[in-house]
Amino acid sequence: MITATGIELRAGSRILLDDATFRVAAGDRVGLVGRNGAGKTTLTKVLAGEGVPAAGQVTSSGDVGYLPQDPRTGDLEVLARDRILSARGLDTIIRDLRAAEQAMAEEDEERRERAMRRYSRLDAEFSAQGGYAAESEAASIASSLGLDDRILGQPLRTLSGGQRRRVELTRILFSGAETLLLDEPTNHLDADSIVWLRDYLKAYRGGLIIISHDVEMLDTVVTRVFHLDANRAELDQYNVGWKTYLQQRETDERRRRRERLNAEKKASTLLAQADKMRAKATKATAAQNMAKRAERLLAGIEGERVQDKVAKLRFPKPAACGRTPLTAEGLSRSYGSLEIFTDVDLAIDRGSRVVILGLNGAGKTTLLRILSGVDRPDTGEVKPGHGLKLGYYAQEHENLDTARTVLENMKSAAPDLGETEVRKVLGSFLFSGDDVDKPAGVLSGGEKTRLSLALLVVSSANVLLLDEPTNNLDPASREEILGALRTYEGAVVLVTHDEGAVEALQPERILLLPDGVEDLWGPDYADLVTLA
Repeated sequence: MITATGIELRAGSRILLDDATFRVAAGDRVGLVGRNGAGKTTLTKVLAGEGVPAAGQVTSSGDVGYLPQDPRTGDLEVLARDRILSARGLDTIIRDLRAAEQAMAEEDEERRERAMRRYSRLDAEFSAQGGYAAESEAASIASSLGLDDRILGQPLRTLSGGQRRRVELTRILFSGAETLLLDEPTNHLDADSIVWLRDYLKAYRGGLIIISHDVEMLDTVVTRVFHLDANRAELDQYNVGWKTYLQQRETDERRRRRERLNAEKKASTLLAQADKMRAKATKATAAQNMAKRAERLLAGIEGERVQDKVAKLRFPKPAACGRTPLTAEGLSRSYGSLEIFTDVDLAIDRGSRVVILGLNGAGKTTLLRILSGVDRPDTGEVKPGHGLKLGYYAQEHENLDTARTVLENMKSAAPDLGETEVRKVLGSFLFSGDDVDKPAGVLSGGEKTRLSLALLVVSSANVLLLDEPTNNLDPASREEILGALRTYEGAVVLVTHDEGAVEALQPERILLLPDGVEDLWGPDYADLVTLA
């Protein structure tokens, strides 16, 4: 259980949340919603104990499992399986068991016998902690999230960003924590894994707070809704499911409009009458009382909710370039003995639209990183054509310098723009005032997305490499991205699980990984988007 009392959250001098008090008990499944930048990620960090509120207190009983938007693990040499088992402390015992197994092969009889005794003791300890059943449970959860035994046996450094995130999600679900805090858990999941996760969370008996823009997830799972209102810095609590919450919000809005119209009508009548009466000295006091009554009428009603602001996005006017600004020939990439893809050829013509499809782990993100110049291929080469200007949107926001501020990141991306123009662009992406002085590393996933997109806007790129650009975005911001895709005149290479993004792009071709097969886009490929 988590109890929050008088919580205040700040971003610089801006108050994100003021004096919020709530409790999440076993069986509560809370959907935490609000526009990007409202403070949802900041609040979950505080509830998880990874952040400190400006005021107020958070107490929790039992273990809390927290999945941040961009989980960072320490030792990337750890096997994925061991990382998952570490949630219950079983990884250490397993490592000791492996060491004992190796020692049991020693030629020295005394060492061999000592290793056998150690192995027996560790095996008994492992069994006592439910080790073998726990291993099976962990493997089952991992499989349901698209992680097979081959992936579980690999070091984390060899996995894609999406695979590492699924390892972290598996670890959190396997941990047995009494309360789960999940920030966009469906990112990087295929359609089957999302369906499984919905059913799992629906049956979960502990406490749950979930941030998600997956409407079906919210509709299936949540029993309560917390709405973080960015305009009022308040947390509105609804003890109802998702659909009822939406209906209740709509009903509240209609009531507010109706009450305000009635109050304004009555106040207008009172003020008009007061103006007439002021002309007579004998009725001046009555006129004053009427005016005060009109003020009380207007002050006593709730204002209509201010509509959340949305970043206005249009991709840049592409710089002039040759007929084929980007070509790749014979690209291959492996991690150790694990082959990701081989012999991939790709030619990106001016204004062309290409979608890269493939199952998770097929190398989609790796290929974009190679095309962008961030990584190098094992074989083959990437050839820039005449006038090429690349714009790369990285899934994990690696293009951002997390130690530098929002403003410094923008100035670095657009050194020819004056500060006034840079601030104007940032303002259109909802970064204003003290927000521009925040280090990029403290931004929420949605804010990092907005900043990354702002960098693209000032790039004058004629080839955009976009890796899951709609992740972490609220519905209104997502629509802005889709609109920008529809109108952009340059070439686009897109990796996405979002069917709407592919529909907006209207691709001409697809590239299937890991085989590198290229084909014309057709309706038959649409079903692969959410599965890939």
